[in-house]
Amino acid sequence: MSELVEHVDEHDHVLGVVERDEAERENWPHRIATTICRDREGRILVVRRSETHSRFPGHYDVMVGGAMDVGESYEEAAARELSEELGVRVPVRFMFKFLCQEGISPVWFGVHEAVVTEPLAPDRGEIAWQDWLTEAELCEVVDLWLFVPGGREALRRYLQSGSGS
Repeated sequence: MSELVEHVDEHDHVLGVVERDEAERENWPHRIATTICRDREGRILVVRRSETHSRFPGHYDVMVGGAMDVGESYEEAAARELSEELGVRVPVRFMFKFLCQEGISPVWFGVHEAVVTEPLAPDRGEIAWQDWLTEAELCEVVDLWLFVPGGREALRRYLQSGSGS
């Protein structure tokens, strides 16, 4: 049995609880909580997913996150995912959400921002590589490297909003 997620509508209202695999198979929107991490210098964390990752293996991303547990808020899920994937416990700040139609199935991304000042301890089952890039460096590679489609879209929305600058 796969993890349970909240099936939501085009307005992010909960319709019911389903298995994540079923939501993806049926093309039903569900929720993903993510965080874009910055360091003290304002650089943005870029990760490359492990080759064994179940979704988008080997792809680059600026978002760290995952499916929300049933009943969990975006902020709670984002903080939990940071701890699980990067081994850090830092405050997250909700920035925006959007319905992403690209990728495996439609998902509502709740995008957060966090400033990470402690050393990272990435879960190597999830993250194969990571580095901090400036906004200029990231803009140079986002269309060249194999990025998770939702991550590319979230980055553009994030930078257009003037977040973190």
